[in-house]
Amino acid sequence: MFYVKNLPNWERILRVAAAIGLLIFAYYHWGNSRLSVGGAVIGAALVMTGLMGYCPMCAMVGRKLIKQK
Repeated sequence: MFYVKNLPNWERILRVAAAIGLLIFAYYHWGNSRLSVGGAVIGAALVMTGLMGYCPMCAMVGRKLIKQK
């Protein structure tokens, strides 16, 4: 299934960077903190949306990517 990208490049980079930070946090605190599980789940979701360029939640509210001329 093909999705129309609805994330600009700057936001994709920001999502991947935040996901890497969350996944590193989850790796180092796994088993010691319940926040690590949440960080891992959110980090995985952010890295997937950042790499694909499509966010289902943004699509649900009608967000579209503005085409540059």
